[in-house]
Amino acid sequence: MPLRPSHSTDATRPRVTLARGASPWLVPTVLTAAACTALTRRNGKWALAAVPVSALSAGMLWFFRDPERELGAGRVISPADGVVQSIDAWPDGRTRVAIFMSPLNVHVNRAPLDGVVRSVEHVPGGYVPAFNKDSDRNERVVWHFDTELGDIEMVQIAGAVARRIVPYVTSGTKVGRGERVGLIRFGSRVDTYLPAGVEPGVEVGQKTTAGVTRLDRD
Repeated sequence: MPLRPSHSTDATRPRVTLARGASPWLVPTVLTAAACTALTRRNGKWALAAVPVSALSAGMLWFFRDPERELGAGRVISPADGVVQSIDAWPDGRTRVAIFMSPLNVHVNRAPLDGVVRSVEHVPGGYVPAFNKDSDRNERVVWHFDTELGDIEMVQIAGAVARRIVPYVTSGTKVGRGERVGLIRFGSRVDTYLPAGVEPGVEVGQKTTAGVTRLDRD
């Protein structure tokens, strides 16, 4: 279900589609909005319901957008749109780059490197806000990729509103750098663990674009 700009004549503008996994939230909302709008023709009082539900539908369409991206340069690229929340040295020599995703960001996540998905593990947990330090114990999906840099770990973390993480691929799947691998419904966080010896090329507070922003440094 593509979303296309109605007033743009720029043929090079990237095409925008809806994210896989959006249907359980989007379809009921759109159908409800359509029904309420139709009922306003019989009774104007239905507008009290039609207006907010239609606004919610528009918000859902925006939230579940999934634009095409021209991949950025670099070995490791950002798996998520958002803002770098923290960069932490890990005891085993790795560096964790945590990216906070607000409800305004695109929530489709992408593979940080070329490689093979070694494991996809769902870990039950809580639902505190993704910017909270205790969000490490939230509902999450832990990914491990076999890559030219060795094992790369990526963790999708649910937030206070995000109650569902939808993986697109399974263990054993070969993925390309920047390929879509999953969706987090509503605000959340994505952590990428850079291997020992790989320096981060981003800073805390920096905005990132999935598939475009480089995470490592030369």
